[in-house]
Amino acid sequence: MAEVKLFGMWASPFSHAIELALKLKGVQYEYIEEDLSSKSPLLLQYNPVHKKIPVLVHNGKPIAESLVILEYIDETWKNNPLLPNDPYHRAIARFWTKFVHEQILQTALKTITAQGTEQEQMIEEVYQKLNFLENELKGKDLFGGESIGYLDIVVFFIARAFQVNQEVTQVKLISSEKFPAICKWIEKLLKIDVMNECLPPREKHIAFIRARLEAAKSSSN
Repeated sequence: MAEVKLFGMWASPFSHAIELALKLKGVQYEYIEEDLSSKSPLLLQYNPVHKKIPVLVHNGKPIAESLVILEYIDETWKNNPLLPNDPYHRAIARFWTKFVHEQILQTALKTITAQGTEQEQMIEEVYQKLNFLENELKGKDLFGGESIGYLDIVVFFIARAFQVNQEVTQVKLISSEKFPAICKWIEKLLKIDVMNECLPPREKHIAFIRARLEAAKSSSN
């Protein structure tokens, strides 16, 4: 049997995405929790470039970066495909995933520490970008078609992290008034047991976000 290890962190949506992909594929794996304030020698050995989680180790060979790992998992274990077979639809899924990571996520992260007019402008920018995703989802139950796919996995954990973050930061990025299709889709996925298995405990997650926010404010003063 292949040896599969996942180096992750309990609050990371990127770790959660890899865990879900492995579970959907039925792949047995060993999960190794990393303390990002004191990274293990193994993590630094397996990901010397970025020194970040997640890292998947398959038969001793490390793969880093969550999107790369997801595609590796899909290509290695062929059952329950995550990406569409059709080249065009596969390209579209990759396009939206790249858009979410590079455009929506990066701008959203900046809103947390921004203030005043700058924060308002960033929030409006996130709204505009989320609206593209909202329109892509309208009329569909899932991004991936009839089953949970690559784009569903990536967007779900990031969107869910937004929802939990906004309980602490009061920076409301996702609401049913502005993005009904996205919110309905999140609620649908939250009813699936395997999705919830990969989410961190809500109260623990909120406490973690609050502590990080307070630490960021203290360091900026």
